[in-house]
Amino acid sequence: MDASPFHVGEQEAQARAGVRLKGAPIRDWMTDQHRLFFAGLPFLLAATVDGEGCPMATVLAGPPGFVSSPDPRTLRIAIPPDVGDPAAARLRAGSPVGLLGIDLGTRRRNRANGIVLAADESGLTIGVRQSFGNCPQYIQARDAVPAPGSAQVADVAAERLGSLDEEARDLVASADTFFVATSSGGRGGEADGVDVSHRGGRPGFVRLEGDVLTIPDFRGNRYFNTLGNLLLDPRAALLFLDFATGSLLHLQGRAEILWDGEEVHGLAGAERLWRVRVDAAWRRRGGLPLRWAFHGYAPTTERTGIWAPREAKPEPRIPVGTKRQVLSPNHSSSISSSATPAIATLSAVAVGVEAEHGPESRPPCRRDVDGA
Repeated sequence: MDASPFHVGEQEAQARAGVRLKGAPIRDWMTDQHRLFFAGLPFLLAATVDGEGCPMATVLAGPPGFVSSPDPRTLRIAIPPDVGDPAAARLRAGSPVGLLGIDLGTRRRNRANGIVLAADESGLTIGVRQSFGNCPQYIQARDAVPAPGSAQVADVAAERLGSLDEEARDLVASADTFFVATSSGGRGGEADGVDVSHRGGRPGFVRLEGDVLTIPDFRGNRYFNTLGNLLLDPRAALLFLDFATGSLLHLQGRAEILWDGEEVHGLAGAERLWRVRVDAAWRRRGGLPLRWAFHGYAPTTERTGIWAPREAKPEPRIPVGTKRQVLSPNHSSSISSSATPAIATLSAVAVGVEAEHGPESRPPCRRDVDGA
């Protein structure tokens, strides 16, 4: 790989955050430890893009061993995506793919990004171009078990949502975990591609107002894979899992980053915020053959805040890394016009290509769910 494993958007995000990474353990092959890890998982997060280049996120599930690694640069997924999954049609030979293997019970997670080499009725073959591990921060401990009658769970049709209904809003409001898919949109050079990442916090850490989600960016591995991609292509896909029912809520939209300001400092643990305006949404009821039993929050999660009602007074911000605190809400003030300069609308101006590839050059995500 190149001397730097990070593309220009990731480097710019690191610079904005005051981080300078000369290198990172990102390889174009998997260690034996990672290969064995993937082989033991009952599910796998996957990201790709639709026909307009908008990211899509989904889950592939099967009995442990449904993922294998015949060699250090290849993953074989022995179960094809459900035909009812809008992402299924896009996971085809030649498509970019980002994979996240995560064991919620042990809080281990590893990434494998690359390209679909082959896709047929027997499954997918993935050529790995980036492989790296992530830390256990903000991962809530859960054990996965087969759902009752899971052998019959297959090909669950997607239900398109014209707007976020009460059921969808309740899932977002109560979530302590979701996943986000992003793309560097063809601008990432040798490190170009798609990515799927985990986000975690206490229930209420995602604020939903109308069709806009506001999400804190807590301290992480400092790679800035997600925000770096968003600097190059502001479109994102969010995936919320209902761990009790196996249902999935898929969202697509356009994002912006708030790098600093009063609102950032109003939430414990937040180093910056990002917001997504939802353009498209669909739900797959009982789409997963798994259920999860909750066992506890990560220690890092317990040191973070949640959004309080707008009328509440803000509590002081306590950064992550201090002594564990009582789990009380933290308030954020609303964004005013005076805060606008602090918002980095996700254009390519940060990397010097705004004139050719500004955010308006990227069409909004489609509202259909046919994967086209």
